Amino acid sequence: MKLDASTFVRLRRLAPVLDDVLNAREVEHADQSVDLASLAQLCSQLFNAYHCEHPGEIAQARLEALESQQHTSSDLARAA
Repeated sequence: MKLDASTFVRLRRLAPVLDDVLNAREVEHADQSVDLASLAQLCSQLFNAYHCEHPGEIAQARLEALESQQHTSSDLARAA
């Protein structure tokens, strides 16, 4: 799915806040929190648009993620 120019610019502007938070391992400023909320909203919009175009692929990816989580959980239970 191609991004339009406006979406690309917004994503490019908001992406560094995630890197900052990951590096600091905390949200340090209110503006970071606001930017994270904007990034989450944009990501949600992109997901919804992709889902409308490719619902089968999304369903398959969700199924695979669920199966992976179940395997990870059972592996952790056996290790404990």
